[in-house]
Amino acid sequence: MELNFEKHCWAEIDLDALRRNYERICQNAKDVPVCAVVKADAYGHGDVAVAKALSRCGARWFAVSCLSEAMRLRMAGIQGEILILGYTDPSQARRLAKHNITQTVFSLEYAQALADQTQKKGKPAREVKCHLKVDTGMGRIGFAARDDLERAVEEMDRCFEIKGLKVTGLFQHFAVADSEEAEDTAYTARQQELFLQVLQRLEDKGRRIKTAHCCNSAGQLTHPEWGLNLMRAGIILYGEDPSNQVHCEGLEPVMTLKATVSQVKDLAAGDSVSYGRAFTADRPMRVATLCCGYADGYPRLLSGKGVVSLHGQAAPVLGRVCMDQMIVDVTHIPEVKMGDEACIFGGKGPQDSASAAAEKIGTISYELLCGVSRRVPRIYRENGKVVNVADYLK
Repeated sequence: MELNFEKHCWAEIDLDALRRNYERICQNAKDVPVCAVVKADAYGHGDVAVAKALSRCGARWFAVSCLSEAMRLRMAGIQGEILILGYTDPSQARRLAKHNITQTVFSLEYAQALADQTQKKGKPAREVKCHLKVDTGMGRIGFAARDDLERAVEEMDRCFEIKGLKVTGLFQHFAVADSEEAEDTAYTARQQELFLQVLQRLEDKGRRIKTAHCCNSAGQLTHPEWGLNLMRAGIILYGEDPSNQVHCEGLEPVMTLKATVSQVKDLAAGDSVSYGRAFTADRPMRVATLCCGYADGYPRLLSGKGVVSLHGQAAPVLGRVCMDQMIVDVTHIPEVKMGDEACIFGGKGPQDSASAAAEKIGTISYELLCGVSRRVPRIYRENGKVVNVADYLK
């Protein structure tokens, strides 16, 4: 049964495409388990719905950014392993242990702060499972192996002895695996070599690393042989390439952002549209106003640059994108009328992709997908039917 939703501005999420992308990624990973990265509301696609769909496909690992994201999954009934990739306030250590959530540990100071919290309030809590993060060249959080290998290994080794922690994994993150430039491929190779040195030195000290992982989406595509015990799949799950240099054949876009045509009108030569009068017609034109703007997630930077699709044809954005609306040229599409659906991005054509829109303004598809706002309902389709509607404003 089709579920009702207001056709204003909405995002359609194709769960069949998500499943096929996941299966393709698993094939590429061969026998290595795939961790589905569902942080940032599954890159704007809806974390709970995506995690449940992937669980049905056999996914048993999920990665998030923070404790609140992890708890959303647990409260929704997700039973797999959940890894928090970023910082969690040490005061929340008991919640991590109670809900069997694995926390990234990136320094000896942080490890001790977490452990101290497990011993408070009289009765010790269960151990907090953790993965140690190695900084091999990303320069964010992590034990600084690239600057002082010996010290980093020594500090990680001490983490195994801290009461209240249970080290179950080790990982790193590539900085430029999405680039095929010679300098960048060499940098990625050095990161991997350093990570393997850390892993070997810890094993030489008798430390058993149950789960070691290094490959993000780009790393998985360029170096599937580096899979170790786990591969992390982020942007490729959602049908977008990591960059214009690293491509995965056969990916399908999972999200299509759509909007309704609210009005069609004629412009005379000399008529201007939108704020700032940034566009003025130099000839008679026909334009359509769409129910989508930067508050929905369509960047204002795409003013005068963006292209949407109506009736399968390209309709250029005219003038400035407003908070809630935009205007497009439909002079060459005479059949456009009020109530029609416009594909804002995410369609099947190359000009319709989130990557194509992002490239016009010097950003990446990740940002556009994550930027689709919470006022935009997510419409989930499976086997050609609407199976769920997530309206965050209700």
